[in-house]
Amino acid sequence: MLQLPESPPRMKTLVSVDESYKLCQELTAKYAKTFYLGTLLMSPAKRQSVWAIYAWCRRTDELVDGPAAARTTPETLEQWEKQLDSIFAGHPLDNYDVALVDTLQHFPLDIQPFRDMIAGQRMDLYRSRYETFEDLYLYCYRVAGTVGLMSTTIMGVDTSIYTAPWHRNQKPYLPIDEAIALGIANQLTNILRDVGEDARRGRIYLPLEDLAKFNYSEEELFQGVLDERWRSLMRFQIERAREFYTKADKGITYLDPDARWPVWAASMLYGQILDVIERNDYEVFSQRAYVPQWQKLRTLPVAWMRSQVL
Repeated sequence: MLQLPESPPRMKTLVSVDESYKLCQELTAKYAKTFYLGTLLMSPAKRQSVWAIYAWCRRTDELVDGPAAARTTPETLEQWEKQLDSIFAGHPLDNYDVALVDTLQHFPLDIQPFRDMIAGQRMDLYRSRYETFEDLYLYCYRVAGTVGLMSTTIMGVDTSIYTAPWHRNQKPYLPIDEAIALGIANQLTNILRDVGEDARRGRIYLPLEDLAKFNYSEEELFQGVLDERWRSLMRFQIERAREFYTKADKGITYLDPDARWPVWAASMLYGQILDVIERNDYEVFSQRAYVPQWQKLRTLPVAWMRSQVL
């Protein structure tokens, strides 16, 4: 459970860099099992840096969605942003910060995606509905598309094709839009998987214009009405999410060769949650869709093949 200090933290002895990365690894393994499996395919340096980023993102999300969320205020998020500034200035304030400070010394991460993620948490403080998909897209970008931007910096871009004389004046293609698309796809998948959980907290992340399009009401969603209208609505949402996965996958070929397999694996594994929702007949009110371990392991060689030929 994450709690921010009410007053500036006192000077204290923090854990070592290795110990901090270990804490980040444990947090990632506990709360993001599918994502964590993908990180194990990365090189050690990239792997631990992604764990540091995930730990920061997870703790940021906990401020609004965690056990102590009821006590989170705009001032809490302001304090959290000040702690972020301290991290980027090279001054960790807690044990998890130590790993992220070290990551910043090895990778040129931009602070803006981190700020944007905090802005997404601010949206959760005062919004529990989204009228249009355009409204929802902004939220998804802030809380998940930003992760794509952070991660792409760690993954790196393949520059080998630009060594030929006819390519030397070209700038390497940066798959920024595709990285954001993968974050959006993942967040849309989360939303569809967590409909029931969010409803129990009084939240609806499906665009209200889409509910109206299929003549399905907020009250019916809260009651868990599963009929053909709901199935049609979910098919529409799933197709939209898959379009973002398709866009994201087109950018993987531009990444460093050692990053392509884990990113393919992460994309495929997370996308399979949508398949499970379909197999469960779109019952997401009381049944959580998850991909079994054997299926995850079976996906890895397929992801490796894609990383080699696509």
